[in-house]
Amino acid sequence: MALYHEGSRRLQDRFDTRRLADRIDERLVRETIDDDDRAFIEARDMFFIATADEEGRPQCSYKGGDPGFVRVLDERTIAFPGYDGNGMYLTFGNTLVNPHVGLLFIDFEGRKRLRLNGVASIDEDDELLAEYPEAQFVVRVRATEVFPNCPRYIHEYRLVQRSRFVPKAEYRTPVPKWKRAEWSRDALPEGDPAQDPDAEVLR
Repeated sequence: MALYHEGSRRLQDRFDTRRLADRIDERLVRETIDDDDRAFIEARDMFFIATADEEGRPQCSYKGGDPGFVRVLDERTIAFPGYDGNGMYLTFGNTLVNPHVGLLFIDFEGRKRLRLNGVASIDEDDELLAEYPEAQFVVRVRATEVFPNCPRYIHEYRLVQRSRFVPKAEYRTPVPKWKRAEWSRDALPEGDPAQDPDAEVLR
């Protein structure tokens, strides 16, 4: 699958970057995940994922967890959990009708980023499911393009605190305050932890 299309080429020619773009494609873009990529991906505690539906309408989403929640299974495959969210399933619903996805991993402290494009699948019975407490399913992505991205515009940030909502083994995950709001509480799915009056509630 070609990385560039007519729109990319039009702008490359307008700004005289076709030679540079071809050199980057030749030297940096690959289909496999190497050892450095693996270490970088598995050290991240978040990533952004872009999807589109069958008509090409896009969604972009943030996914967070503890470091290592994205696993590199082999040189072409990564996996990560699908946790409870707001119930809209915009991102993962898109993957069921259009499995092509783009992931962006960023190290804000080290000012480094990596793109991974590929084809996603969702499995509610994946063998890894038991290793992700409270996950609803596991998403696997088979890589088609893996490449570093220019870091010059990455702002340097420091981690203050990881989200307390990330599920952990032998840990009672708090519920978000919005699930106790008048507008949402009667529409929650059956068995939602927010229906437990003893659950810890956080903003």
